[in-house]
Amino acid sequence: MSEPIRDPHQKALALNLGSGNYGTIAEIGAGQETARWFFRVGGAAGLIAKTMSAYDMTFSDAIYGSSPRYVSRVRLHAMLDHEYQLLLDRLDATRGGSTCFFAFANTVAARSFSHKTDGHGWLGIRFQTETRSAPSQIDIHVNLHGKDNIRDQETLGILGVNLIYGALQLHAEPLVLLRSLLDLLYPELVEVDMIEFSGPAFTNVDNRLMALHLVQYGLSNAAMFTADGHVAQVADALWKKAVLIERSRFRPPTRLTMDLLDCAQTALLADTDHEADSLMVLSEMTLRNLGGDDGGEIDVQDFMSRAEILCALGKNVLISNYGEYYRLAQYLFRYTDQPIAIAMGLPSLREIFDETYYEDLPGGILESFGRLFKHDLRLYVCPELDQKTGNLVDVYTMQVDPHLYHLYAYLLENGFVKALDTVNRKYLSIYSHEVLDKIQHGDMSWEDMVPAEVVRMIRAKRLFAQ
Repeated sequence: MSEPIRDPHQKALALNLGSGNYGTIAEIGAGQETARWFFRVGGAAGLIAKTMSAYDMTFSDAIYGSSPRYVSRVRLHAMLDHEYQLLLDRLDATRGGSTCFFAFANTVAARSFSHKTDGHGWLGIRFQTETRSAPSQIDIHVNLHGKDNIRDQETLGILGVNLIYGALQLHAEPLVLLRSLLDLLYPELVEVDMIEFSGPAFTNVDNRLMALHLVQYGLSNAAMFTADGHVAQVADALWKKAVLIERSRFRPPTRLTMDLLDCAQTALLADTDHEADSLMVLSEMTLRNLGGDDGGEIDVQDFMSRAEILCALGKNVLISNYGEYYRLAQYLFRYTDQPIAIAMGLPSLREIFDETYYEDLPGGILESFGRLFKHDLRLYVCPELDQKTGNLVDVYTMQVDPHLYHLYAYLLENGFVKALDTVNRKYLSIYSHEVLDKIQHGDMSWEDMVPAEVVRMIRAKRLFAQ
């Protein structure tokens, strides 16, 4: 078995010399680097019908139509629509019977003299896998972390080659294609935080699973899909939105899990005067949540069971590799300047005050709290029942280590930690691990512990069975 091609020079040359594909590369904004690879290696006439670069917005609008945002998925699709249709209109009659057409496009804002922050962009390819067949498509969104414009240009060029090669040569193996996007690149240079596959080549691909693999394989630290099962680009989804997030295993979602989130949403809207349509509510699962109790290998079918239930409940899902809450908060504040709230139970609050989690931070727990509460963030914490006495324990009666008492009191007094006392008290005795155990051992009392829609799905699809 031959070694897979990872070098962009070899990929570009292989496509130029005999792929059976022919198409267009169109790049606007800062992403004018992909076509250069195919010309540099030689033999580009075998692959490329046209390349184009529209840097000026007026020229770009004249070709693709006006757009409120030039670096957007809408703009990417307008480019792909235009360029792919031109290929069919001009070349299908003469070579459509022997050639598979493709159109690649990108629209990118990179670091520059005037733009000193990290860049980002959209890349996509529409392509045929058989002559005169319906096309398939891959869209990706990337965040660029190069420290200068030249580094971002090099990254975009390699990434573009990787995407074109992956689509044309690896489409039958989507996971191989996914991992190949960062061939000769590194997460420190670029992250792929959204990918969506569509069309006949990918009829068996579930994009929610691909969102998981983006995080699992290290292409991104987080990925998101919406309640309708479509992947979302986090920056677009959170733009000008307040955010409420609940972290859990959701294995399965219980009445307590859902009531906690609903009560936190009501409290946040009341505290901030936000309207419901300006709030993004997220159910978050970390890789640790998905790896079982021992943090081992992720069970893909188990993940899909949780994803299907959450989508059926109308929840947007975030998958992340942010074990510490302060890292999650920093990530969310990259994309919104509106209030952020985290809904949790007392066990999670105790974890936040566990200093062993911050041994790698020079400033320890104080540094973590500085990052966590740097902006407008609050924790909504529901009470619990003491399993020995049955007494109610809340944020006011929870005990912390004596040397942390004043720190905890400061957070309480200033509203960073807020009591969520509206949660239905009878749900406080529901524990998800006990529900799962009952499901797996045929104890039907679990049905009273989860929402009716969850009962229906678990029974109909035999989810979470051993």
